Amino acid sequence: MKGLLLRLSALDADAASAVRVISFFDALVAQHAGLERLVASTAELAECPAGLSVPETGVWLRADEDGRSLAEAPAPGPSRELDGGGRVWLERAGQPLPLDEIVLERFAIAAAVLLGETRARLSGLDDPALVELAVSASAGDAERSRALHLLGFSPLTPIRVLAVKDGPLPDAPGPQAAIGDRHAVLAPAETIVPAGHTIGIGPAVPAMRAPQSWQAARTAVRFTTPGVIDAVTWDDLGALGPLAHRIQPDEIAEIPDVRALDRLAAEPGGQDTLDVLTAVIATDSVRKAAVLVHRHHSSMAGRLARAEATLGFDVNSPTGRFRLMLALGLRRLRDS
Repeated sequence: MKGLLLRLSALDADAASAVRVISFFDALVAQHAGLERLVASTAELAECPAGLSVPETGVWLRADEDGRSLAEAPAPGPSRELDGGGRVWLERAGQPLPLDEIVLERFAIAAAVLLGETRARLSGLDDPALVELAVSASAGDAERSRALHLLGFSPLTPIRVLAVKDGPLPDAPGPQAAIGDRHAVLAPAETIVPAGHTIGIGPAVPAMRAPQSWQAARTAVRFTTPGVIDAVTWDDLGALGPLAHRIQPDEIAEIPDVRALDRLAAEPGGQDTLDVLTAVIATDSVRKAAVLVHRHHSSMAGRLARAEATLGFDVNSPTGRFRLMLALGLRRLRDS
């Protein structure tokens, strides 16, 4: 299939070439191919991005010339309206090929047929089920765009997905659903996250990329410390985010700085000591750290001195703050 349209156009847009294009789309319809496959196959055939949009139902799909899903606004290009509403398009750079018109015609016909087979698939689902579908990495783009439409989002709307540890959120900034031991919330990208809840905040992405933001939010919430660091944004994790996907808990347990924190945690009042250390890296002064954990600043010095004796470094030095931040983050990651 790769390069078929270019090769046929190079020969001539004759009847035999047109028949081969028609047969190509007829085969997709006969196989009851999904809409994702139709768009991807068309893009591969034409060797340029292709797309399908049906605003009434929220279906929006776009693929590049290698058949990979795209989630950006399309460039202008020739299109064909669908019976019943919607359109398909090609995004060819430069002059159109002689067979582009018949490709668009058969693309539109195939899309109309396959849309009829899938139009009612999500009817009857409530908001939580639609949220779960929107953030599921295993869902198809057609189902995801349809679910987003029913939830009030366009496929290209910038959103963030929140992973709430102690959900559901009262007065949530968007639709939410319990997924495993977390609650997923679809929120506009500019949302101000409500205080007082343990939340991981995913990166801003087009709504069609909600699964990526959800995965990142689930990682971010693992770095929270309830009562001290309630919300963590994936964007603020930097290298820690990708590291969290690769390092194993048993590897973390062998890191000397993490083992030192474990020894501190095992002492009387150990959790309190860890909260104090967490407050130190969450603020820019011991006095502010004391306020954060509701301690008098004069009592902090002795507690920090005892912690430093176990850790073996000065937690107020630039290097020490970095080591402490990394060790505390890895320990939370391991224990989550």
